[in-house]
Amino acid sequence: MRKVLVDTSIWSIAFRRQKIAEEERQIVEALAELIGESQAVIIGMIRQELLSGISTQKAFEELRDKMSMIDDVPTLNDDYVAAAELSNICRCKGVQGSPIDFLICAIAIRSNLPIMTTDKDFLEYAKHIPIRLVESCPKSQ
Repeated sequence: MRKVLVDTSIWSIAFRRQKIAEEERQIVEALAELIGESQAVIIGMIRQELLSGISTQKAFEELRDKMSMIDDVPTLNDDYVAAAELSNICRCKGVQGSPIDFLICAIAIRSNLPIMTTDKDFLEYAKHIPIRLVESCPKSQ
C-alpha cells in the first residue's frame, strides 16, 4: 500500500472551500480515493495549518473530526535539522521556501513518501532535493 503525504493546499481545496473549480475536481477525487484506501497521511504542522483560521467553533470541530481519521506521520527532532539542511541546499541554488515546506520535504524523504500538493514551490524544490511529487494533480496555485 503506498502512502501519500498530503499538503495543506490539497486539504484546503477539499475541505475548506465553499466552491470547487472544475479543474480542482480531479484533485478532490484523487484525495477521496487516497482517504478511502487509507493511503493519505498528514503531519502535525499541516493539521495545524488546516485548522487555523476557522471562523466558527462548529466549523472547527467539524473539520477537526473529519481530519481525525487521517494518520499522522510522526515528526522527529532530526527532521528539523534535515529541513534546515534542505532549505540551505535550495537557498544556495536561489530557491527560497518556508520552514514548514522544508519540514514536509524532510519528513517525506525520511518516510519515503511522495507529496501531493498544488503548491508550485515544491516543483522548484524537487529540482535540488530528492522529493517525489504526485504527478496526477493539476497545479492550481
